[in-house]
Amino acid sequence: MWNIVLYEPEKPANTGNIGRTCVAVGAKLHLIEPVSFSLSDRHLKRAGMYHWKMLDVERYADFDDFLRRNPDAVLYPVETQGRTCYTQMRYEKDAFLLFGKESTGLPQSILDRYPDRSVRIPMREGVISMNLSDCVSIVLFEALRQHAFDGLA
Repeated sequence: MWNIVLYEPEKPANTGNIGRTCVAVGAKLHLIEPVSFSLSDRHLKRAGMYHWKMLDVERYADFDDFLRRNPDAVLYPVETQGRTCYTQMRYEKDAFLLFGKESTGLPQSILDRYPDRSVRIPMREGVISMNLSDCVSIVLFEALRQHAFDGLA
């Protein structure tokens, strides 16, 4: 099972969209606190549509809690400062794709832990970032493509 990890997500609509994508491909969603909205938020539910009830989602008190509960997780941090273009990385099957919060991304301390697995999505110079749910889809579908969309019709 593929895994999407959101570090301190801030926007319920993005998380709802990401949850919907997870349901579509059979991925698990991991939310690292603090989450700045309620999981019963109407924007989250609207973005996730009726798919939210089918989502495999787990919450964690902080990044250390996530690591304790997933000791064998192969993490790929996705950040504008990532070393490798997302299409050049070879993703292990059932990996954990880690995305930072919308306003500030991932802390440097997390990126420093995984320098050889950090990836980026190329953008024009001067562009600060892209929408989080778009980034999740881009990287997740590349990882799925590399594994021949195993299990998907």
